Amino acid sequence: MLDRTFIRENIDRVRMALGNRHSDVDLSQFQNLDACERTFRKEAEELRAKRNSVSEQIGRLTRQGQDTTILRKEMREVGDRIKYLEEELVRLEASLSQFLHSIPNVPNSSVPIGPDESANQVIRRVGELRAMEFAPKDHVELGARLGILDIERATKITGARFANYWGLGARLERALITFMLDVHTREHGYQEVLPPFMVNDQALFGTGQLPKFAADLFKIEGFNYYLVPTAEVPVTNLYRDEVLEGEKLPVKLTAYTPCFRSEAGSYGKDTRGLIRQHQFNKVELVCFCRPEDSYDELEKLTAAAETILQRLELPYQVVALSTGDLGFASAKTYDLEVWLPSQRRYREISSCSNFEDFQARRANIRFRPDPQSKARLVHTLNGSGLAVGRTWVAVVENYQQGDGSVKIPEVLVSYMDGTREIR
Repeated sequence: MLDRTFIRENIDRVRMALGNRHSDVDLSQFQNLDACERTFRKEAEELRAKRNSVSEQIGRLTRQGQDTTILRKEMREVGDRIKYLEEELVRLEASLSQFLHSIPNVPNSSVPIGPDESANQVIRRVGELRAMEFAPKDHVELGARLGILDIERATKITGARFANYWGLGARLERALITFMLDVHTREHGYQEVLPPFMVNDQALFGTGQLPKFAADLFKIEGFNYYLVPTAEVPVTNLYRDEVLEGEKLPVKLTAYTPCFRSEAGSYGKDTRGLIRQHQFNKVELVCFCRPEDSYDELEKLTAAAETILQRLELPYQVVALSTGDLGFASAKTYDLEVWLPSQRRYREISSCSNFEDFQARRANIRFRPDPQSKARLVHTLNGSGLAVGRTWVAVVENYQQGDGSVKIPEVLVSYMDGTREIR
């Protein structure tokens, strides 16, 4: 959420940012509500001061035996006006709050300007595409032939966009989760947490999923609980309404969770296989840091996620998202996109974002630079390190052999009890 004073004092900058995002938010509505609320608040404060002063005057005059009928009548009128203003202020504050919740973050000046993903910029490409002397199969066909992926039975027991892993397919998923957590905790300074897989509406508001993206969530009927769409939600909210010690920043946390998304608005997209599921596993990276450090931390977080792809020897590219493709709460995002031979293109496998103080303001997460200083909002960052299902897809497709078998990447062999191939 953006600061109200910031919007008021930088209205042209915010309007330009919304235009670059192709947002339909009309800031004239904010200006009208803001001006009206400030006018009413000022009048209410002046009338309260007047009422206090006249009340003292009425007391003095009464003690002196003088008639105060006219003053009392005037004060009743003042009281009625104050009551009206207070009721209007409650309404105006609710409208302002609702409006502020609908305004996306202001993109950082380094974000490419453009209408949609067509304006995204490739920052770098890493790794060589494997030469295959055969037509590569996709992960669905490979998984079915090897008996490690079963879409049909998952559909039977749940529905579309769910999957069931068998044998070494399930073991590969588990190996990837453990490998990712080991790398991030042992090498990148992240502390592992295992949060709840359900969250309340306050948590989802804090990270920006509510109220705007309610249609993307699975709500538990009869409870104020939602299945987590990403570990970003519970992990970021671990420090909601808290003040962190400045000398302990940055705080870096990693978590595995399953993720649940309704995929609202994605009808007809990626309906085959594991690319877009209602349930999938993910290892998340979350960072809380000082504002002046957040863009350095974004580069470090992105590099940490890249390490997983490098160790798995999977070709990938890093893409800076344009203003038109940026997420609602993000000020800057890098997407990591892994090469899929069956599609002959790169597909997103991680988004690494700096939210600056946007989430921290919503969730009231602050830090105290030193014991004598006033608490300030932290900057929050997060990224997938990585989306496990899509990594499974990338491994199976990139390591497939001409005979239909799949080699296991060298770094995963120990996590697979020495298994070097799936046949």
